[in-house]
Amino acid sequence: MAKSKNSTVFFCQNCGYESAKWLGQCPGCKQWNSFVEEPVSSSKTASKKNRIPGQEKKPALLSEISLQEEDRITTGMAELDRVLGGGIVEGSLTLVGGDPGIGKSTLLLQVCRNLALGGHEVLYISGEESLKQIKLRANRIGEFNEKLRLYCETSLEEIEEVIKRNKPKVVIIDSVQTMYREDISSAPGSVSQVREATSVLLQLAKGLNVSVFIVGHVTKEGTVAGPRVLEHMVDTVLYFEGDRNASYRILRGVKNRFGSTNEIGVFEMAQEGLREVPNPSEFMLSGKPLDASGSVVVCSMEGTRPILIEIQALVCQSNFGIPRRQCIGTDFNRVNLLMAVLEKRVGLQMANCDAYVNIAGGLKIQEPATDLGIVMAIVSSFKNRPIDNGVIAFGEVGLSGEVRAVSMVQSRVQEAKKLGFSTCIIPYVCLESVKEIKGIQIIGVKNVAEVMDLQM
Repeated sequence: MAKSKNSTVFFCQNCGYESAKWLGQCPGCKQWNSFVEEPVSSSKTASKKNRIPGQEKKPALLSEISLQEEDRITTGMAELDRVLGGGIVEGSLTLVGGDPGIGKSTLLLQVCRNLALGGHEVLYISGEESLKQIKLRANRIGEFNEKLRLYCETSLEEIEEVIKRNKPKVVIIDSVQTMYREDISSAPGSVSQVREATSVLLQLAKGLNVSVFIVGHVTKEGTVAGPRVLEHMVDTVLYFEGDRNASYRILRGVKNRFGSTNEIGVFEMAQEGLREVPNPSEFMLSGKPLDASGSVVVCSMEGTRPILIEIQALVCQSNFGIPRRQCIGTDFNRVNLLMAVLEKRVGLQMANCDAYVNIAGGLKIQEPATDLGIVMAIVSSFKNRPIDNGVIAFGEVGLSGEVRAVSMVQSRVQEAKKLGFSTCIIPYVCLESVKEIKGIQIIGVKNVAEVMDLQM
């Protein structure tokens, strides 16, 4: 039976699963309470209408497909190029998500400026701001040339015609939740509209070989709003992270069909826009206290980039019956586990002590390689004995108190040497891989008891 014009269906906001009735749990992604009711139109919108003329639709043999290096466009921002895998791939569709006010529009407008100055035709389409608002931000960033064109529109039909007529090299859509098709009766930002808008932009990007960036709103959980299928359709997904009250921003790639998904770019928010931070380690360690107990530097890996961070711990006698534990920037349960290891394997009595652990600079680090640094910071604060300023440590700590191996040890030690550290404490099993590095003392430890003998 054909659906009437005013019929409604239920969509899962997480994965886009469609159902004729409301369901408590989605059969597709097993998410609870994710179904929303939306009207559907009887017209077919995602068929031949959106196809680009001239596209061949015949099967091809695997042997007939020629492989060549993707043509990439440099953005003029080395940190962004790193996350993208070397630059913008022609014909790619990139989704940029992040909290409100974090700097997504500012970053993309700076990219537009760099591309326009490089001679590329750029089209910036905004559905949220007027031309005057964009002009105010552009004046703060710097000078622009005639290669950049601004367009304020939310109708997909109009946007499609403008892109086909102007044929720019790069298109910015800010944001996909404001775009809509008139033949879909649901409101802008709904599952149907977001999915259709992304489908249209995807076909335009592949058919016209135009690189498209789309900005996506995020939910209170931090994920891109709309159906999960949105992230599956695009080529690259970037998340812009950071505290709006802090000056730094981190651009993290969580999906990339043209490069690594582990890279991050570090930026600093300034008056004139976002400024690149080429050496995040030096930036994160600025202001580190000297000869203070409970402070130690560790090396964490973000993709292929080593970053030195400061871990701070404060252990003091509790004034309540139940001691308090609090962690900022690291896993709360992990810290409790490490404190239990210290009590059982080393004999430190901290059952009646409050403990606070902080990753300085506001970073969120979940890597197990920071375990050794957390242990050293807790012991240093408990005994009120500072760790030497030239010491850096990394390693995973197990429940038996053993210090286990971590990956990319050479890169971590080289980064510590480059920033002037004199001693590096690493897992004993990793000594063989760094024996050729000179100019820094490398100490291997097998368990946390040996670490305490070294520093205390």
